Amino acid sequence: MDVAQVLHMNGGKGENSYANNSLIQKKVIAMTKPIMEEALTNLYSSTSPSKLAIADLGCSSGPNTFLVTSEIIEVVDRICRNLNKEYPEYQVFLNDLPGNDFNAIFRSLPSFLETLKTRIQPGGGKCFFTGVPGSFYSRLFPTNSLNFVYSSYSLMWLSQVPEGVENNKGNIYMACTSPPNVLKAYYEQFQRDFTTFLECRSEELVVGGHMVLTLLGRRSSNPADKECCYIWELMALALNEMVDEGIIEEEKLDSFNIPQYTPSPDEVRLEVTKGGSFKIDRLEVSKVNWNPYNTDKLGLIILNPSEVRKLGDGYGVAKYMRAVAEPLLVSHFGEQIIDEVFIRYQKIVADRMAKEETEFVNVTVSMTKRDYMMIKLA
Repeated sequence: MDVAQVLHMNGGKGENSYANNSLIQKKVIAMTKPIMEEALTNLYSSTSPSKLAIADLGCSSGPNTFLVTSEIIEVVDRICRNLNKEYPEYQVFLNDLPGNDFNAIFRSLPSFLETLKTRIQPGGGKCFFTGVPGSFYSRLFPTNSLNFVYSSYSLMWLSQVPEGVENNKGNIYMACTSPPNVLKAYYEQFQRDFTTFLECRSEELVVGGHMVLTLLGRRSSNPADKECCYIWELMALALNEMVDEGIIEEEKLDSFNIPQYTPSPDEVRLEVTKGGSFKIDRLEVSKVNWNPYNTDKLGLIILNPSEVRKLGDGYGVAKYMRAVAEPLLVSHFGEQIIDEVFIRYQKIVADRMAKEETEFVNVTVSMTKRDYMMIKLA
């Protein structure tokens, strides 16, 4: 599997698109907004850049792309107003892999800019947008060119499926039945990828630049813990049913593994500390219900109880997982099985959600780029 070619969310605005099935991601962006605000406040307490270069890594497409950008600009607008500083010009870089639906992003850009004018002060900084296709596990920007890097629900995706996981039979990800070598291979791939990511960003950020990253993660020290692997284990159940019925070849299933790793806070801290280029300002864990229509204190969605029951019975989960996983499944199994996979998956998920608490765990880290000279002198 060439991850860079096949890993992307479903594009467009159709029923199974990421644009229409990304409420979970929207909730996480809202939950972690205070950490982003704090990072930007710290940035402006030490510097007053006349041009603010912002990179959203793994921006995907749909409403969440411009939600992140608008929130960053609104926060900076408010900080400048409170500190009586001049508004900067904004250079916003939207990055994702080449398969991302960049066309949809830029078709919606004019309406976003019109809306933004109504949400910031008159005379606020002008905004310039650039699409940057490419893997964030490589250099994307010139040296010392960025002030602020943001990424949400992207960095748990690996650059490749780990090598040496051929014996992970019956599973499509780390699971309680995975052999120890499979867990080790996944962790080592995460270490390599996250280290590369930090090295690249340390070259691209200015000294004192800030970075806020949110990853799907876990609280447990066990990489195969249910809290991070269960969502994929249930999909594996649907695929195994289809193997038993002769719809999918067993060898085909055994050769398919998801290129993802959900780290613990300690694992994130370890890699940042080892690299030495960044200082961790905050490292926090949060959680969000699997059901994207579950009402919560954020007040992001209001439905009556019958609607919550109808949409929260596994339907919503299957829809957003399809928006995320369909390109990977199609590239390996072909399009002909996709509808059947998610019909079965919905039923399995609904059964489990009716019996137990189901949540995603998020790991958010905010960090500042150190001064190389200060590191050498320390």
